[in-house]
Amino acid sequence: MATADLFASPPQAAGDIQHELNAPLAERLRPSNIDQVIGQAHLLGPGRPLRLTFESGKPHSMILWGPPGVGKTTLARLMASHFDADFIQISAVLSGVKEIREAVERARVNRAAGRQTILFVDEVHRFNKAQQDAFLPHVESGLLTFIGATTENPSFEVVGALLSRAQVYVLKPLDEQGLAALLARALIEGGLDIGLDQDAGKLLLGYADGDGRRLLNLLDQLATAARAADRKNADAAFIGEALAPSLRRFDKGGDAFYDQISALHKSVRGSSPDAALYWLSRMLDGGADPLYLGRRIIRMAVEDIGLADPRALSTALDAVATFERLGSPEGELALAQAVLYLAAAPKSNAVYSAYKAAQAFIAQDGSRPVPVHLRNAPTKLMKELGYGHAYRYAHDEPEAYAAGEHYFPDELPHPPRFYQPTPRGLEGKIGERLAYLKSLDSAAGKRGK
Repeated sequence: MATADLFASPPQAAGDIQHELNAPLAERLRPSNIDQVIGQAHLLGPGRPLRLTFESGKPHSMILWGPPGVGKTTLARLMASHFDADFIQISAVLSGVKEIREAVERARVNRAAGRQTILFVDEVHRFNKAQQDAFLPHVESGLLTFIGATTENPSFEVVGALLSRAQVYVLKPLDEQGLAALLARALIEGGLDIGLDQDAGKLLLGYADGDGRRLLNLLDQLATAARAADRKNADAAFIGEALAPSLRRFDKGGDAFYDQISALHKSVRGSSPDAALYWLSRMLDGGADPLYLGRRIIRMAVEDIGLADPRALSTALDAVATFERLGSPEGELALAQAVLYLAAAPKSNAVYSAYKAAQAFIAQDGSRPVPVHLRNAPTKLMKELGYGHAYRYAHDEPEAYAAGEHYFPDELPHPPRFYQPTPRGLEGKIGERLAYLKSLDSAAGKRGK
């Protein structure tokens, strides 16, 4: 069904509502079987992993990873219902050792009665290592089937031992078609008695931003406001008045945050100004700290442009200084300018690569002494020991370059070469300059040439 056709006329009130009308809309519309689940076709479609699990006759432990409002709790409940298992739900935000022990004891009672237990742990990443480890023996013994839900990457937030015993399923945000289908169902079955015009429907879908629960909560709030205003229909203007401004889904400490900053960085590195500006705007719209973005932009200037265009670093620093002076929203324009400049600039990671190579070399090499001719000699004793003896002052040499001089420790027979200039931008000129200096060294008979 096309999105544009969903909101043309007011729907009829539901004739068969599954739950009492005083329950939240999201609860009233919670699916009773997997065929009613909207979205997640990659997991629930014919022959797909979770559908096969439901058809197998036996549940298994799993981690459901995905953003809010995409059906993690619903899937866990449907699994318990499908397998006639006792469904125990605890939240890692509100629960502790006491609740875990109570759940395990209840599972033992269920096993004695011949019934399976599904333990659903919401926000499982909030449990510490010891708390997560507490589930292991009971998962291994088959006392309970463990289902964890998380919005964070389980590779980082779930202990390895538990992760190895549970299948990870990645849930996706609802796309526009899925949200539109959910909205249509809510208008027909939700008992709200409110109609939306096309613009109002599209606005709600945008506010939901892939989160089905948010969509239903917003619609529920809108219906309440419409009843108070004695309205049967809502347009975009009424939505703007009735609903508080709502930011896009954005967790400053979660994967949505790091995925978007990664996309911004890679768009700059890939020389795509429009994409870079898109991701910058998305993050600012989502509530990201502009100064954090500024720090990342400075990093991009050094890591991905470097000496190919040294002005990139100055531009990034100036943008951050401008934002600190002007604040938001005026200062954000300076960040946009910096992002566009960096995206359009010639690219080189030679500085980054050279620094990493030097770090790796130092980490595995010994603490070699500084050559005597490079040591400073501020005292008579140091001069008597030969410190600084035979040092060649570069500015006194032809072309201000001491051809053939060496600056690495004496014990390095083959001094490493970390910096490899690219032929792009100013770095091409730098490479030519270094090649010329090397030719002077060769002419002077430099060691290790």
